[in-house]
Amino acid sequence: MRKLFSESHAETLTRSRSTVRSLRYFLQHFGTTNQPQFSYSQILLCWLGSFLSIATLAYLSVHTHHPLIAAPFGATAVILSTLPDSPLAQPRNVILGNCIGAIVCILSVHYFGTAPWVMALSVATAIKLMQLTKTIHPPGGAVALVGVMNSASWDFLFTPVLAGSLIMVGCTAAFSRFATGKGYPKRWF
Repeated sequence: MRKLFSESHAETLTRSRSTVRSLRYFLQHFGTTNQPQFSYSQILLCWLGSFLSIATLAYLSVHTHHPLIAAPFGATAVILSTLPDSPLAQPRNVILGNCIGAIVCILSVHYFGTAPWVMALSVATAIKLMQLTKTIHPPGGAVALVGVMNSASWDFLFTPVLAGSLIMVGCTAAFSRFATGKGYPKRWF
């Protein structure tokens, strides 16, 4: 009986070691080696900063009865809170990138409707214009898509896109100064 248990235990250890080696290989070659590293305090500050930005938009939307929040702002919160020094997170990119997405989708809906190909056209055109104007902000592509999906009108440009972008940049600048002592943004425009 003792011998059977030992053999079984040895087989289990061999399989475990093999699994650990496979996992280690995967992580070294496909895992987190090229990902940003965050300390626990940075993770907490990112959580708090994104929470405050989105909560501010949500509460202002409720109390003013104006839509100041849109789905792409979730992605904007990720960029602003985790990569505030990135060119994608600078106010010029956040504000103009989102506004370009909104303008493109409004014009696309006006001239072509809301067919699936218009969604693709809107996103692709927004990306191209952001490249040309050096205002790349990935959520701007999402703004273009969401706008076509919802048959956006000119109101969409001002609320939620412009107002929401300005509020998020303002919240990030204030939070950055008070909570982290770092200066966001690196440049305003």
